[in-house]
Amino acid sequence: MAATADMERIFKRFDTNGDGKISLSELTEALRTLGSTSADEVQRMMAEIDTDGDGCIDFNEFITFSNANPGLMKDVAKVF
Repeated sequence: MAATADMERIFKRFDTNGDGKISLSELTEALRTLGSTSADEVQRMMAEIDTDGDGCIDFNEFITFSNANPGLMKDVAKVF
């Protein structure tokens, strides 16, 4: 499935330094905004989304996760 404008917008909001990847600290900050602050939760999400294991979430990994979790992404889109 192709990236939507919402997905791109959300990715850019999470990627606060604009390097094209979402780091663990950027993911932590974004999830805090959504009310999820547990370090364990953030680590689990990072492990689930970062499929190549490089420690960052690239746009393709984000799109794959978004497409697999459309309900969650709808909720995220409302916040961001």
